[in-house]
Amino acid sequence: MRSIWNGAISFGLVSIPIKLVNATESHAISFRQIHTEDGGRIRYRKVCELEEREVTQAEIGKAYEDADGSIVPITDEDLAHLPLPTAKTIDIVAFVPADRIDPLQMENAYYLAASGAPAAKPYTLLREALKRSRKVAIAKFALRGRERLGMLRVVDDVIAMHGLLWPDEIRAPQGVAPEVDVTVRDKELDLADALMDTLGEVDLQDLHDEYREALEEVIAAKAAGEAPPEAPEPAPGGKVLDLMAALENSVRAARQSRGEEVGEGTGEPAEEAEVRHLPRGKRAGGAAKKTTTGKSAPAAKKTAAKKTAAAKKSTSKSAQSSRSAKKTASTTKSTAKKTPAKKTASRKRTA
Repeated sequence: MRSIWNGAISFGLVSIPIKLVNATESHAISFRQIHTEDGGRIRYRKVCELEEREVTQAEIGKAYEDADGSIVPITDEDLAHLPLPTAKTIDIVAFVPADRIDPLQMENAYYLAASGAPAAKPYTLLREALKRSRKVAIAKFALRGRERLGMLRVVDDVIAMHGLLWPDEIRAPQGVAPEVDVTVRDKELDLADALMDTLGEVDLQDLHDEYREALEEVIAAKAAGEAPPEAPEPAPGGKVLDLMAALENSVRAARQSRGEEVGEGTGEPAEEAEVRHLPRGKRAGGAAKKTTTGKSAPAAKKTAAKKTAAAKKSTSKSAQSSRSAKKTASTTKSTAKKTPAKKTASRKRTA
């Protein structure tokens, strides 16, 4: 990768020669301006207002326009001799926890590469010190004509630097928050939490620029002389009238998209019904209770009474039959005992 700036990291009395490399790149599709009637390119030419002629890049310099309109020329030599220690140095001024940095301050990202073999040792020392401390380094550096603030952190085995805006460059969010007092209920927060949990996490490597892909399809179709693909119909919009219903529907749709079964009327997953067999006594008691709550309670009482009476009669009959059976058995036993005695006596007389 091509370096865009050469300098050194100042770490106390340690100086680490480094090269600054862009850590990001843009994949955005750029367009040219054309004359719609004939397709001719539209170009911007740099013209001197005094001479009214086009000038080359070598003839162009920098200047500062004062409030009264006067022009103060500034040369590259003037900028090279700025009385700043950060002109060619990334000067580390502090080490702080990473959560102290407001993401609103972050700008462009760069990789810091060690410049030459002698820089490898101090570069590795700073990298390992940042890893072990779990902190980031705050530094000042000068780039593209102004002093900037930077944050150094470790990415894999490389020191990366994020350009930071100065604190006074962050605008206060005045007049941005809703001016109407709104009360959020716990039920709504619970549904919002459920929706967040259902959507879950995502691997950022799986995300891609769908707009750029669609734009490439349109360009390819136009280049081939074909009709561009039709755009899908936009989803119907409107105001959210029932926030609870919208949250429940969102949770249900998210769970269904993940293949989960969802119960009717709720965003909760559907549960399988569990059948439990109750003992006969409990089941009968439950049926009796349900019957007494209805209008046919008297009839149920009569029916229950008849069943109870019939049960008592059958019980008494069975008791009587068991008694008679016992009597018959005892009679039979006594008869059986007496009969052998008579036969024995007759045998003795015969003898």
